[in-house]
Amino acid sequence: MASDALVFSPRDGGVAFRVRVIPRAKRTEIVGVLNGALKVKLTAPPVEGAANKALVGFLAEALGVSARQVEILSGHTSRTKTVRVDGVSADAVQQALLG
Repeated sequence: MASDALVFSPRDGGVAFRVRVIPRAKRTEIVGVLNGALKVKLTAPPVEGAANKALVGFLAEALGVSARQVEILSGHTSRTKTVRVDGVSADAVQQALLG
């Protein structure tokens, strides 16, 4: 894992953070933090929203929340996205995703 720190912003009863997505990977996994953004490899291709849907599902499962609580705020067609997770703290996200 990279030594960079994941940067959080409080947002409407939850937290927002940036995610850098690497689509079409061999397996879906968190590979670290780069420039304040969570770096995530996804097996899904970046077509027709497949990677976005996979990202939301992966983060929801990793954080123990429903997929409805995870929302991509910006970057729908970019590899760098801003994601908001409702009902969790920055500490909880940090612990769940990065240990």
